Amino acid sequence: MPQGKPSVVPEDGLTTRQRRNRPLTIVHTGTGKGKSTAAFGMALRAWNQGWPVGVFQFVKSAKWRVGEERALRVLGDSGEGGTVAWHKMGEGWSWVQRDLESSEEAAREGWAQVRRDLAAETYRLYVLDEFAYPMHWGWVDTDEVLAALRDRPGTQHVVITGRNAPQKLIDAADLVTDMTKVKHPMDSGQKGQRGIEW
Repeated sequence: MPQGKPSVVPEDGLTTRQRRNRPLTIVHTGTGKGKSTAAFGMALRAWNQGWPVGVFQFVKSAKWRVGEERALRVLGDSGEGGTVAWHKMGEGWSWVQRDLESSEEAAREGWAQVRRDLAAETYRLYVLDEFAYPMHWGWVDTDEVLAALRDRPGTQHVVITGRNAPQKLIDAADLVTDMTKVKHPMDSGQKGQRGIEW
């Protein structure tokens, strides 16, 4: 197991083991590529540890067949590591918005399901893919999300991805990575391609 020494040890009365095993809220935000990919990498680690993993896709179209979904479903069904459940919130929202009202309702229903699963301790790792968008757009109340995350029982880790993560979420999270775009093929007119974007 990798060893590291924290730069600060808080006087919180916890042992090193207790502090190490606290549940984390993790945010991957920013304009750069790789937010979801990094979260799915964490899902692979969780699967390897035998943890049940729940992936909730809030924005990407339910019709998209992303490589990570297939890989994690196959691994989850293999009987080797943890289980993997993949949830697509309604029809999703593609980059060409069509029906915002039904997308908003799907996001709210999806968040209600996540809250039920957190209360029931259904998963050990939750990937709330593109969930920053529903909070940014006001579809889901950020304060409600923060309260649910703060009060969740057990040792459930939650990873939230998406651009424009609300500042309150960033402030409350334990780990925040801001993916910054330096350069992307789309800048020179090249569309996303198989095996790279999906």
